[in-house]
Amino acid sequence: MVNSFLEANWGYDANRMWQVQAILKTQVDGVSKVIVLIGDKTGKEKPAVLSFFSLPDGQHIITGDSIIAFGEHPFAAARQTLEAQANGPYRGAASKDLEFVEFADFQCPHCKEAQANMDKLATDYPKARIVFQPFPIPSIHPEAMTAADYGHCVNKLGGSTAFFQYASAVFDGQEGLATPDGATLTLNSAVTKAGLDPVKVSACAAAPDVKADVEASIKLGTDLGVNEVPMLMVNGRQVPANAPYETLKKIIDYQIKADGITP
Repeated sequence: MVNSFLEANWGYDANRMWQVQAILKTQVDGVSKVIVLIGDKTGKEKPAVLSFFSLPDGQHIITGDSIIAFGEHPFAAARQTLEAQANGPYRGAASKDLEFVEFADFQCPHCKEAQANMDKLATDYPKARIVFQPFPIPSIHPEAMTAADYGHCVNKLGGSTAFFQYASAVFDGQEGLATPDGATLTLNSAVTKAGLDPVKVSACAAAPDVKADVEASIKLGTDLGVNEVPMLMVNGRQVPANAPYETLKKIIDYQIKADGITP
């Protein structure tokens, strides 16, 4: 089970080596401590030791300060949840056989940088369904929630095509979100570029059900362990959306193979 779990997480990296050193019982019934030696075939990295605790349910482990899914197919449950609940605007295929779900914050600079990767993925994986789920972090980005509300309404009134036009314009003009007045101008301009009426979108964005939908998207990400953005979930597997593109592609190709999907 441990080796299968490590293979699912690290198998994409041909240079990664590991050996399970010990699985030790602890004073807590059903909790085991797992010790793994990690190495690198190139010899460039110094060997390291990873330890984590497997929980009694056999489905989760504690590593550092995080609880993550464990088992032979650690991403399966998250994949099912996303198939059922990731209802944001999408581009690409209607099928959910290969689903990329991006959690992002419109005011986050790293999310802006990640859009180049997302556009490449849309070209390189035409059979993928690429979903955008808002994950604003207003404690850091004060205008991100409003931008997400507007985006939800653009999708509601104009559909996915209008949404991605809006999203592109907001990310391009992200510096304008630095102040409330600047945000109003930036968002209204983005709405106009998406072919919609800013007055209607602003009114829609003030509705309680819109705010509730954006909060539900945040909760979805949080429940799945998203704690930073931009985060891409590839059939349930978390990968930073702003990772180097070749690394991102390598992980995706590995996951496609693991899930038995025809590219």
